[in-house]
Amino acid sequence: MKYKKGFVGMIGLGYWGKNVFRNLHELGALCSAYDSNPSVISEYAKKFPEIEYAQSFDSMLSSAEIKAVAIATPAATHYQIAKEALAAGKDVFVEKPLALNIEEGKELMRLAKNKKRILMVGHILQYHPAIIKLKELVYSKKLGEIQYIYSNRLNIGKLRTEENILWSFAPHDISVILMLFGKEPVRVTAFGEDYLNEGIYDTTLTTLDFGGGKKGHIFVSWLHPYKDQKLVVIGSEAMAVFDDLSKEKLFIYPHKIEWKEGKALTLYRAEHEVIPVADGEPLRLELEHFIRCVRNRTKPKTDGAEGLNVLKIITAAENSLLQEDRSKGGNKDTKRYFVHESSHVDEDVKIGNGSKIWHFCHILNGSKIGKDCRIGQNVMIGPDVTIGDRCKVQNNVSIYKGITLEDDVFCGPSCVFTNVYNPRAFIERKNEFRPIRVKKGATIGANATIVCGTTIGKYAMVAAGAVVKEDVQDYSIVAGVPAKHKGWVCKCGISIKKLANNSKGTCKNCGSRYRLKNNALVIDG
Repeated sequence: MKYKKGFVGMIGLGYWGKNVFRNLHELGALCSAYDSNPSVISEYAKKFPEIEYAQSFDSMLSSAEIKAVAIATPAATHYQIAKEALAAGKDVFVEKPLALNIEEGKELMRLAKNKKRILMVGHILQYHPAIIKLKELVYSKKLGEIQYIYSNRLNIGKLRTEENILWSFAPHDISVILMLFGKEPVRVTAFGEDYLNEGIYDTTLTTLDFGGGKKGHIFVSWLHPYKDQKLVVIGSEAMAVFDDLSKEKLFIYPHKIEWKEGKALTLYRAEHEVIPVADGEPLRLELEHFIRCVRNRTKPKTDGAEGLNVLKIITAAENSLLQEDRSKGGNKDTKRYFVHESSHVDEDVKIGNGSKIWHFCHILNGSKIGKDCRIGQNVMIGPDVTIGDRCKVQNNVSIYKGITLEDDVFCGPSCVFTNVYNPRAFIERKNEFRPIRVKKGATIGANATIVCGTTIGKYAMVAAGAVVKEDVQDYSIVAGVPAKHKGWVCKCGISIKKLANNSKGTCKNCGSRYRLKNNALVIDG
């Protein structure tokens, strides 16, 4: 398969990205490439001058020539990049995992559906010719009834600090085991240890219980004396072995068992036989599949739903790891947040799991950032600032001491918080800082200014460009300079029709019911 004109843009040219780049280039599908490291782009431009190299990811998304995006960046960045690409109307191929939490995975699926875009996850083993043949053997009952499956994915290094071994290695085998059993497990358990870097598991053993005695076991490790990549399927009639490091990839062992009155008496060993498999590089076959899906508008084999199923298993396994650690009196935190290398975080800062801090940010000492937050480019936070869970702070925002963001707060691009009411460059007024509190679920629009000493009520909406000089009520929409009350808004962000005092209203979007009581909006029931 060779295309006359490239239409895929690629982001991430590092450890694995170079292989994706090579295959897309050889297929003639590559149109443009981008990496956050200028020196990497410079090296690629020397070797492949015929490819266009984007100045930024945003410029790639705005290109009409680019119909699809391939993402081969660190796992912690997958959600945000895939989300932006889908929102821009691009089809998306994203390396595993789909995201780092289930809600993000669901959001990507919803976005792909709403935008009618292809979303495919890079679970490469499902495109391996030997795994495709193994699936045929299992589904045709050549092995009898599947009893259990176990896999080893072991190596010495490459050590990672942005993700643990469970997220790095296990998705491949989880994807295959789910496919071979054809259903989700009823229970997931795991245990492991962080022998090398505290808080980052380098060895784990995960058990998937499918009920009826059927189980899957996945052993992954960076701390193994040699490389080993095997998957073994135990059936009632025969056993199969997929050995990715062997020249012949797939074997069957037709061992026989003599039974009497329900008891196994004798095991008769048999010589293995090599199962012929088709040729083909799995990554190339995977990318060809993606390109066909884009061309033909068909659903990928490893689509967003399949990626989400794998994400659920990894999440359950990690929760089991943490529970096991706590039962032993431990207190591990699996450092599941991402900080871009261009940003700086002071030593005594706490960041919750799942949070992402992007380019050129500075988080000052004593600050606390909750779980699953998104901190955009060029943001300054602190010192001693508290930010709740699931907050989103867009580009070019400074959050000073005395400012508190509760859970689920949105700060639009370049919005401004002040901390002194009457500043002078030549007069020190640090002891005159006035606090600002932004309550749960509130939204502050782009370029809005929040003057110190004010409180923004829960689920309130501050319009873009507004200047807030006094407190904003819960669920209130304010706009203008200075900002004035313009109406009421539901917690889902949709405005509510005008209400008379002591009357009731219902949100047309989500069905939430409200009552206007004493000129304040409250939940009704």
